[in-house]
This record gives sequence, C-alpha cells and structure tokens, in this order.
Amino acid sequence: MTVLAISLITSISLAACGNTTDNKDKEEVSLAQNEQVESASFYFTANEGGISKVDATTNKVIETIEVEGSVHNVQISPDDKIIGATVVPSGAHGAHAEQTEKAETQDEHGKAHGSNGEETTEAHSEHNEDGHGEKINGMALFFNAETNELIKQVDVGSHPAHIVFTEDNKYAVVTNNEDNNISVIDLTTYEVSTQVTTGKGPHGFRISKDSKFAYIANMGEDTVSVIDMESMKETKKITVGKVPVTTGITTDGNTLVTTLNGENSLAIVDLTTDEVEKVEVGEGPAQVYIQSDDKFAFVANQGTPENPSNSVTKVDLETKEVVATIEVGKGAHGIVTSDDNKYVYATNMYDNTVSVIDNNSNEVIATVSVGGVPNGITIQ
Repeated sequence: MTVLAISLITSISLAACGNTTDNKDKEEVSLAQNEQVESASFYFTANEGGISKVDATTNKVIETIEVEGSVHNVQISPDDKIIGATVVPSGAHGAHAEQTEKAETQDEHGKAHGSNGEETTEAHSEHNEDGHGEKINGMALFFNAETNELIKQVDVGSHPAHIVFTEDNKYAVVTNNEDNNISVIDLTTYEVSTQVTTGKGPHGFRISKDSKFAYIANMGEDTVSVIDMESMKETKKITVGKVPVTTGITTDGNTLVTTLNGENSLAIVDLTTDEVEKVEVGEGPAQVYIQSDDKFAFVANQGTPENPSNSVTKVDLETKEVVATIEVGKGAHGIVTSDDNKYVYATNMYDNTVSVIDNNSNEVIATVSVGGVPNGITIQ
C-alpha cells in the first residue's frame, strides 16, 4: 500500500470562480480523501517486548503487539496479510550479531518473545557442542497484519536474526546466527521444511524478486552466501568485505548491496561478474534498503552504544556516490521506504524512535516514539 501525501489534498485549489468550479473542486477533495482512506498504510517496528504498529498517515502508534522478550526483526508478507517476526529468547547470550570487533552492535536482546496473549511462546534449549552452557533456540512468530492476532509460533535455530518472505509467498526464511544456517518455513503448514548451511554468523538478507535466490550476509566472515531457493543449497559465497550485516538486491537481480560494519562502507556487487565496489558511509552501518525503482539505497548508520551514529546515508546506485547524509536519531538501525518512495523510515535504537524522512528534500519531517530499542522495520 502507498502513503498518500497530505500535500496531495491541500494542493487542490478550493478558491475558484463560479458554482461549477466550486462543485468540481469539492468533488476532487472528496475523491482525494476517499483515496487516502483506501490507501491507509502502517509500519511496524521490532522492539524489546513487542511490535509497534504505526499509522503512516498520522505517524501515530495505534497499537502495540506485546510479547515477552526481544523482537529482533519484523517483515510484512508480499500480500500484506502476515507479519513475521524473529524472537530472541530470554537469557540468550550474545544477541544480535551486529556487534562487531569495531562497532559491537551484536544484539544484546536477552528475552524470550511470547505472544499476543492467545498463545504462550516457550524457548527450547540444548547444550552447545563445546559443552559450555546452553544454546537457546529462538522462534519465528506470525501475526495477522489486520487483527494483530498470533497465527503461529515456529521454533527455529539459535539466535534468529532476520526474517524474509519469498515474493511468491511460499516460504518465510530465518537466519540462525549461532547455528550458521537458515530455517525455511513452509507457509502452507507453518513448519520448517528444511535448514540450509551458510557461512559463519548469518544475519540480514534479502531474496530476489523472482524468489529464486537468497543473499545472506555472514557477519562472522567477509562473505555473502547465495542460496538457491529451488535446490535449497548454498551455491557460492561472494567475498564482500569486513563484517557484512545486511543485504539488498535490485529488482532485476543484477546488483547486490551489503553494509560493511567493519569498514564503514556499502559494498555494491555486480552479480554478473561478482565485482565489488565500495562507497564510504557513516560509522557502524547496520541495515540497508533499496527503494522500489532501484535508484537509491539507504544505509542506517548505528555506531555503538558508547559512540552512537545518528545518520542515514543516501547512495545513488547508478553513480555509486553519496548524494545525501541525513541526520536522524541516535543509533539508526532499521531502514525502509514507502512503496511510492516518497518517505524513508529509520529506527533509532538509542532514542526509541523512528525518523520519517522526506525523500525529496532529504529532511526529517517527523519523529515518532515507539517501543524500547527498536530494531527492524517494515511497511505495509
């Protein structure tokens, strides 16, 4: 769905000559208002203790889906009907692997996610292979995007990071950061159909528009794993640079981007040759998002708790140059654009807010208070 800018309504002239013109103007206003209602949009943030649902027209939180523990990532399904979220259980150590040698952004969410009150989520644990303590498996939660009711809890691997739906709506995929694999969930049964081995520390990722390939950023090494979603196997690894955190893929499937937290840069990969070019961004880049027409990529620069960054870097994917650096809140982490590319939304982990950016002026036009330590963000 697309957010209809308020300016579309106010720009209609209401002061005109003659009754015919007045009636025509009133009809235009009425049509615009109806269109605004029909195109109502919401964005969701993954927080400590729940998910904030925000009306994108008013930028007001309208509901909080409460869960026990930390929601690390949240995604809307391609048909806008399902919200998927990853849950880091209570007592999990080392959390979100965005903490690195340099930026130490690894998630320290240490709580188990529960439900919206209808079901109770329970963490499953097992001993680590090295015998030191317990490895606590996490969960993926699926909610009805309209009613916010819990549909299903699915047990996945240890320290689940991101969740992404395939565009054909067949699967939801979860990266298990401490297991070095992904869980593939069949959306007809809400069961894990298979697990696929990746590189070390799989974290953020995207799936190609044709649903054929997943591109997994491996934070524990310098690579991106390419997963064939038909054979369910890793076909290759692309060396990109130090501490890749998340990825993005253009709609034609030819260009891959990934944030390099350890290099303060964005790697841009030509997938026809695997050639890598790098663009300097802010300190401690976390997530990246490519707008729907593939013109710009937006990088949320998080920094560290001790030295948080507060910027979003806008990169022109054709020229591979930074065209704007936009000041936002402290600890910018999650990033997404509206479907019409008019607005950019960034979560600010250390301010507990979302910055709403006008993509034309490159300025923050609203700051929205959400739940504690907001991580991932998605828009309906």
